[in-house]
Amino acid sequence: MSDIEFLKSHLTYYPDFPKKGIVFVDIFPILRDPLAFEALITNFVYHITSSTLSKTPNKKIDVVVGLDARGFLIGPIIAQRLSAAFVPVRKPGKLPGKCVSAKYEKEYGTDTFEMQADAIKPGQTVIVIDDLIATGGSAMATGDLVSQLGGELIEFLFLIELSFLKGRDRLPAPTYSILQLDD
Repeated sequence: MSDIEFLKSHLTYYPDFPKKGIVFVDIFPILRDPLAFEALITNFVYHITSSTLSKTPNKKIDVVVGLDARGFLIGPIIAQRLSAAFVPVRKPGKLPGKCVSAKYEKEYGTDTFEMQADAIKPGQTVIVIDDLIATGGSAMATGDLVSQLGGELIEFLFLIELSFLKGRDRLPAPTYSILQLDD
C-alpha cells in the first residue's frame, strides 16, 4: 500500500456536519496512528526539502504558518524539522497584543483570521499549512496576513484538497496537497 493509500484509509467522513450538505473529512484517525502521522509529516517535509526550498532565495523556510485549528497540529512539527519559526493564525480575540486581520468567505459562512503584528518580519520566507483546502477562503486570508506583514509567501500546503471546489485557483502562491478528493 502506498503512503497516499495508507493516509486515505485513515480518513473518516461525516455527512451533514457541521451543517446539512457538507461532508466533513476527519483527519483525527491519522493523528491517532503513530505510523500514519509520521507518514503525513514525512511526506510534507520531503516535499518541502526536495521541491519548495528551491523556490526560496535563501534555500530556507523562515516561518511555518498554521491555520486555526488543525494547522496547529501539523505546523509546529514541520517547523521544528525545518528549524523554522511557527506562527498561528487564529480567530478574532484569541491572540494577545497588536494583530492584523483579514476577512474570508468559506463554504458555509464568513469569518475573520488574525495574526500577531510582530509574528513575521519583512522578507522572511513563509509557507502556510492546513489540513484541508475547500474553497480557499481561509488560506487566501492567511496569505493576505503574510503579505500585510511583508513576508514572502512561498507555498500553501494541505493534507487534503477538495479539488472539485477549485480553491487552489484563488491562492496567490503555488499549492501542494497530499490527497486530492474529487467529490
